[in-house]
Amino acid sequence: MELNKLVRAAILCALAVGMGFSLMLIPNIELITVIVFISGLYLGIGWGALVGGTAIFIYSGLNPMGSGLAFPPLFMVQILGMVIAGIAGGMARPILFKKEFNIFSLAGLFLMGFSITLIYDVFTLITYPISAGLGYAGVMAALVKGIGFTVLHEISNGVVFLVAVPRVVKHLK
Repeated sequence: MELNKLVRAAILCALAVGMGFSLMLIPNIELITVIVFISGLYLGIGWGALVGGTAIFIYSGLNPMGSGLAFPPLFMVQILGMVIAGIAGGMARPILFKKEFNIFSLAGLFLMGFSITLIYDVFTLITYPISAGLGYAGVMAALVKGIGFTVLHEISNGVVFLVAVPRVVKHLK
């Protein structure tokens, strides 16, 4: 392991956890996903996955609003979702790790934030009904009941990606 990247990954992980706790009282508005994405963009696929998994493990596992450890299948899917966000950042590195962004890359950032959040939300929304044995009807009920918060989460993360990533990336070396 390269010590320099390990320290940067630890800083980004701490930032993600801290930002998660700072906004935890606002439903479905969060900055963890964008920080994990930026860690993958900055440090690469492996480090982005490590930051994502570690950050959500700490945030969800130690959350005073309800620990993810209470329901292990959901906890595992949350970790998987953030690992995917870190991997997506690493995969987008050749395209998005640049100083100037045009309209197409900005639209791509919005869609990337929207899509990563959609994957995370769908995974987490269907985990409980499936693991509780509620079947297809339970999955559909969870998806329909959660649609308002889910759409808010996707759109807000799309906007966060659109605003944050270009501003942060232009300062990274």
